[in-house]
Amino acid sequence: DGDGAMAAAAGPERPRPAALALLGPAPGAPCCPHGPALLFVKTSQGKEEGRRFYACSACRDRKDCNFFQWEDEKVSEARLAAREEYNRSQQPCFTHRQNVDRYKNFVLLPLSKRRFCQECQQLLLPAEWKKHSDHQLLCDITTAQLKSPSQLLYPLENKKTNAQYLFTDRSCQFLLNLLIDLGFRRVLSVGTPRLHEMIQSKASQEKEFNVRGLLLDIDFRYSQFYTEDEFCHYNMFNHHFFGGEAARETCRKFLCEENGERVIMVADPPFGGLVEALASSFKKLMAMWSETEKEGHDNREMPMFWIFPYFFESRILDFFPSFSMMDYQVDYDNHALYKHGKTGRRQSPVRIFTNLTPSMIVLPEEEGYRFCSVCQRYVSSGNQHCEICNSCTSKDGRRWKHCVLCKKCVKPSWFHCNNCKCCTLQQHSCEKTDSGCFVCGKAGHKRSACPSLSRS
Repeated sequence: DGDGAMAAAAGPERPRPAALALLGPAPGAPCCPHGPALLFVKTSQGKEEGRRFYACSACRDRKDCNFFQWEDEKVSEARLAAREEYNRSQQPCFTHRQNVDRYKNFVLLPLSKRRFCQECQQLLLPAEWKKHSDHQLLCDITTAQLKSPSQLLYPLENKKTNAQYLFTDRSCQFLLNLLIDLGFRRVLSVGTPRLHEMIQSKASQEKEFNVRGLLLDIDFRYSQFYTEDEFCHYNMFNHHFFGGEAARETCRKFLCEENGERVIMVADPPFGGLVEALASSFKKLMAMWSETEKEGHDNREMPMFWIFPYFFESRILDFFPSFSMMDYQVDYDNHALYKHGKTGRRQSPVRIFTNLTPSMIVLPEEEGYRFCSVCQRYVSSGNQHCEICNSCTSKDGRRWKHCVLCKKCVKPSWFHCNNCKCCTLQQHSCEKTDSGCFVCGKAGHKRSACPSLSRS
């Protein structure tokens, strides 16, 4: 997945996604149904920057949102009005407040009258049955099902927009236990509905459980199950709260550390998302946290777990130099590749990036993690400490080998090519590496996987 390009602007005479650079959120940017658009520029290797344009912040595929506007384009009043009308038409049919009221009525119904429309992804009240009579319905919705909405709702598996892959119970339980052991009592879940669900469920069942959660997610369907203090409709690519100032205030209030209740943010973005757009939003959430403390946080950063594939490590560290990558492999229930127990290339590449001290993150020994006393962190059993690099160098769980010529450890399947002057796969053609990547000119990767693809 993580090729990081934005295809939102693809079109006959429009910029090719391979050569886009993100310029970021711009004041006064036009809006699409997903909030303020982001500003991009077309770049070509060796040429001057091209024309700037706005495209949807959340959707990389124009089939999902075809918003496009040149930055210097004059948009007529009629087109602006039509756009506003269209944006309104794309909003959900019920407000969050209406959904909360509907839920209250729904739970009062006897089991036999509790129905959920699978086609409309909506809890139904008896007066609405007729309208949905030819739809696929789930009947006898139990309280347990209402407390596990991520299992009731269809995952939105369009990986470029929502990438709603859900943590396995194992990963979810591990994360929650870790947060509790670290002393956090408030968890801001950004795009992690299953973790939020586990927190809410335990809070309602166990009296001594004292962790509180707030879910920020672009999937408005969750507003049917959570109050306005438990869920905010939010786009993590442009830091947009769809509920406006009231929702922003809900988030700000949640971040206030009253009675010493420490807050942590846990974010699990779509892997195809632009790293700088995400980093910009996460920094704004961190700034909200900093503002809540009258005495200030002694220049500390808000604690955070950013869950993302290991091959984005250098990009994440560009934006958050205080972060480090943990070896724990995060698994997903409904992802074909990112499942626990696989070996070699099939192991999940998803890791936890955090600004907490690595030695504090205790990983389960029964799952094959051990503590490296030199690196002062837990590593996977296959990650052997390299005496030359003086570090546990493996990124993917396999044992890596040191190359004297490259002066670093490399993947076990790589070998040193004298033509290319670096370690690479056995099956590669040297003549192609001379020209290098179309975007950055460096060898060893394709244009679609270029780490500098979205760097402005």
